[in-house]
Amino acid sequence: MLTVGLTGGIGAGKSEVSRLLASYGALLIDADRIAREVVEPGTPGLAAVVDAFGPDILTPEGTLDRPRLGAIVFSDPDRLATLNGIVHPLVRARSAELQSAAGPDAVVVHDVPLLTENGLAPLHDLVVVVDASPGTQLDRLVRLRGMTESEARARMAAQATREQRLAIADLVIDNDGPLEALEPQVRTVWAELTRRAAAR
Repeated sequence: MLTVGLTGGIGAGKSEVSRLLASYGALLIDADRIAREVVEPGTPGLAAVVDAFGPDILTPEGTLDRPRLGAIVFSDPDRLATLNGIVHPLVRARSAELQSAAGPDAVVVHDVPLLTENGLAPLHDLVVVVDASPGTQLDRLVRLRGMTESEARARMAAQATREQRLAIADLVIDNDGPLEALEPQVRTVWAELTRRAAAR
């Protein structure tokens, strides 16, 4: 088994790369999706978040009110640390459970947006970084995701720098160009990953 950490800045195109890798046969473990699952209604995770932040962070339907919780934690580092202290261990446990079900020759790709920021590179056999210039990221966030320029810049500034991400990369996928230039690169990376998995 080969475990791969996949990361990239917001708007770099990491989601498209993870989709392609999964289509080639990678077992994809999506940290963001798991983070949503572990706080669904009826879970111990949601109960712990309500204990920490109060019932006001629930919608009338009993689901987590993400915008309201975000407004609380993103302006207060201590509250954010509290939330991460609840959610991150649950995400790690579920990720480990999914990985343990993989076959011995599997390529397991962990899609982790904050891999660089949280110092998670050593947990993986290698790290793949999807790279795009800040100008390309900004253009995609404004044009494709409808963010204002200031909103996009703030989201980018809250993440690791391009240099910090590239410093932990074993393999880099350059996604500054059009979508059709991406697929051949991802296929080349996939060939390298399967070669390394077989060599183990």
